[in-house]
Amino acid sequence: MKHSMQKLQELAAENGPLCVGLDTDPSYIPESVIARYPSAEDAVLAYNLGIIKEVVKDKSACCFKVQIAYYEAMGLKGMEVYAKTLRAVRESGLICISDIKRGDIAATASAYARAHFSGDFETDIITVNPYMGFDTLKPFTEWCAKGKGIFVLLRTSNPGMEDIEGQVLADGTYVLDHVGKELIRIKNELDSVFPDQTCSPVGAVVGCTEHSNAKQLRFDFPGIFFLIPGYGAQGGAAKIAQALFENDKTGLITGTVNSSRGILCAWKKDESLQEKISQGSVTMEDIVASAARASLAAKKDLLGA
Repeated sequence: MKHSMQKLQELAAENGPLCVGLDTDPSYIPESVIARYPSAEDAVLAYNLGIIKEVVKDKSACCFKVQIAYYEAMGLKGMEVYAKTLRAVRESGLICISDIKRGDIAATASAYARAHFSGDFETDIITVNPYMGFDTLKPFTEWCAKGKGIFVLLRTSNPGMEDIEGQVLADGTYVLDHVGKELIRIKNELDSVFPDQTCSPVGAVVGCTEHSNAKQLRFDFPGIFFLIPGYGAQGGAAKIAQALFENDKTGLITGTVNSSRGILCAWKKDESLQEKISQGSVTMEDIVASAARASLAAKKDLLGA
């Protein structure tokens, strides 16, 4: 059995390292386009499905990351859109990452794991937050042994990461180093379950907005696949992302680089669409095509093509 992270690594080798973020807020769709649908939620779903179809056709990405907060903010209908989006991604053959950043204790963490690894909101990989303690990871790693995957927050892309992740401990290391040691311990524990696979089902979230230790982080955590936010709209450059997903020793792609707004809002900077936008005649097909072009451009940028 291949676990979900192994499948993701193999898809990254085939399609490139791009992860398309479906953090789809209604404001990311032209009002004239939304007006043609029964509701903003219906427009969001149509946009998501259109992007999924084009990305799969173009082989421009290896996975999609669906940020749950945008769908929660739309209420019950938004959560229906969330479930349908997850289903569409998984049926497409690409990997679905649910960005939920859960982290809680005991029975509550177990309930979160069941909620997102089975049932209506089933996904392949989720993001989790370890900062309530490492015991909070156990209910999720139990599912990893069954083939699911998790990305654990390690070094995030926001400036506030210095408040906790970047704090120096008594031994001179950082809080994020302490988290990383635990990830290595869990990886070693799961290696016996998946002895023939090239990465652990437990990955790490490592932002690409800070260049200084990117190569060192990649070196420090062999076998840990990275989810790399911060590229594009948050200011992270392709060369920093490359330092995090390129493995000089093995030649494997060891991370996936997320781009959300840079793809979802590509139509706003698409010169070919400006007249249609100003006239209110731009269509869903137009903005989906713009997102697809942005996805291909991001893939080429990340690969240095």
